[in-house]
This record gives sequence, structure tokens and C-alpha cells, in this order.
Amino acid sequence: MNTELLDLLKSVDTPTVCNAIEVAEGRRGFNRFTRGTMLASDPAAGAMVGYARTARISALAPPTEAADVIKARRMDYYRHMSEGPRPALAVVEDVDYPNAIGAYWGEINTTVHKGLGLCGALTNGVMRDLGDLPEDFPVVAGSIGPSHGFVHVKEIGTPVKIFGLDIQPDELVHADRHGALVIPEDVIPALAAAIGKLLETEKLVLEPARQPGFDFEKFQEAWAAFEKART
Repeated sequence: MNTELLDLLKSVDTPTVCNAIEVAEGRRGFNRFTRGTMLASDPAAGAMVGYARTARISALAPPTEAADVIKARRMDYYRHMSEGPRPALAVVEDVDYPNAIGAYWGEINTTVHKGLGLCGALTNGVMRDLGDLPEDFPVVAGSIGPSHGFVHVKEIGTPVKIFGLDIQPDELVHADRHGALVIPEDVIPALAAAIGKLLETEKLVLEPARQPGFDFEKFQEAWAAFEKART
């Protein structure tokens, strides 16, 4: 992905990208996005854009495997997060969801992930230490909680499901306080132009609606221009 497209994607929110994908595809019905309400560690933060580095964790009960196996897998997990295409986003499924209790994403773990070069974390699990997380490392999570429970890594580099969204390793993900989506590989070449067209088209309604004296007749005119520009 070139720098210009990355900067553009980071500058717009996830709903805009959802709409732009439909512009690029020339039809409605794009459905690779999360369902339900997610929580953002920093709602004012910009979008996270990165290739998914995936894993699955659990925390409700102690691991049943030998301690040395769990420790080795933990190191393999961090090695996995440090590798792969960049920009990268940690996408970690908590298999205990919807009963997740283990706040994997706290001050220490987020700081380590940021240091390893990731741009943020997307999870259906738990975050904590709000106010102490590192700057420029947003977390979009399923819940907030105080404890890490018996958190341990179960799988690395496998497909994951986050709030109804299936994500494959290394797929391009866009996420913010609205949730997340997977950007289809085949629309990437057309996405910058689609975002530009979408933003310009929306101005045809937004700019008149923000002016004094806006009324139904002006709305009709604006909407007609809007619909014509969308075709």
C-alpha cells in the first residue's frame, strides 16, 4: 500500500470507508464489517489501518497445557506480532466472548505491541488501564474490565471472528470507534478515487444544509444534484 493511500485511509472514519467500498464496487451490499457496539480506548483517535496479525486468547480458566508450552507459545505470539507486512494491526479474538474477563490489553501489553511496530489493537475481549495506555496506540474492544484473569494465548496466525466479522491473517483492516471492516483486496486500486468521489458528492447536500435559510425546496434541489452525481 502506498503512503498516499495509507494517509488517506487514516484521515477518514470507518463509515466513510464502508461507503467508499460500495462506490468502488458499484453496488450496495458490502458486508464485511463488525456488528454491535464496540468500545474505543480513545474515541478521539484517528482510524487504525493495518494488515491483521491474528491470534486467539482465553482467560476464564487456567491453561491445561504444560507451563513451558504456554510460555513458548507466548514468545511465539510476540514474534508473530513483530513480523509480517506493515502497517500492522493486532487482531485478537477472545474465545471466552461474550463472557470475556481477561483484560489482555492494559498498559504493559499495549506498550509492548506499540514498540513492536503495531498501530493498534482490535479485539472482542477486554481492555483496562484507560488513561495509561500509550499515545497513538488505540484499542477497539468488546468491554472494559479490571482483571487479567488467567489470560493465555491459544492460537497464533489463525482466522479470527470479531463481533461477527471473520478476519483472515494479513487482511487489510480499517477500524475506529464505530467498529471495523476488512478492505477487499480487489478494491484497493480504486479506493482513493472512490473516497474522493464520495466526499465531493456528500458536499452537494451537506454544504447547503449548513447554510442559513435552508428549506425543503433547497433540500430537493440539493438531493437531486446528489443523486445525479452518484450515478
